[in-house]
Amino acid sequence: MFSILIVEDDLKLAQMLQSYMEKYGYRAEAVQEFDRVMEVFQDIRPALVLLDLNLPRYDGYYWCRQIRTVSTCPILFISARDGKMEQVMALENGADDYIAKPFDYEVVMAKIKSQLRRAYGSYAPGKSERTVECAGLVLYPERLELTFSGKTIDLSHKESLLMETLMESSPKVVSRDWLLDKLWDGQQLVDDNTLNVNITRIRKKLSELGVEEALETVRGAGYKLRPFWREEP
Repeated sequence: MFSILIVEDDLKLAQMLQSYMEKYGYRAEAVQEFDRVMEVFQDIRPALVLLDLNLPRYDGYYWCRQIRTVSTCPILFISARDGKMEQVMALENGADDYIAKPFDYEVVMAKIKSQLRRAYGSYAPGKSERTVECAGLVLYPERLELTFSGKTIDLSHKESLLMETLMESSPKVVSRDWLLDKLWDGQQLVDDNTLNVNITRIRKKLSELGVEEALETVRGAGYKLRPFWREEP
């Protein structure tokens, strides 16, 4: 049974969400003390977090960054603030999706199911672990890990999707529009800078593995992964 952590200071809404999730067979727990979000998170180790933006003391951006230091589980923001900048900031701070209030509970559940399938679907009984390989780089999408020459780094969900797309397409160019659609399901309010942030993070992590200057920007076209590196013997 998947566990879901609800970080929402509207008690009535939190109870409604909790009841709805339990009806679908999930174990849901709502945070009661909003200065102990990380303690609760560490205690229950949820498969997914539903996170409000406006919270007492620290906002949702802060808690999203804190969670990302210890986990790559899906994080969905819920907020009455539906502006473009709020959504962009949520994604740039590590969120996987953004749901504006008021929302339909069926839509929330559909998004939760979608994120859980993406994050944990391949762990279902009878399924073998999937890998993506390119010139010695090995991506484990279900583990959110990338390895090369015996070294391993952790990736976020978006970074894993980005690497998977680039590795499967290498050495062909992948357009920015295609990457935006692949990573954010065609969400119209996602800013181009959000993709730039993820590209920068991927370059840094490839460098940590010893794979330098492999991700090339093709002006006016997109990006491509050039498999010119060699795996150490």
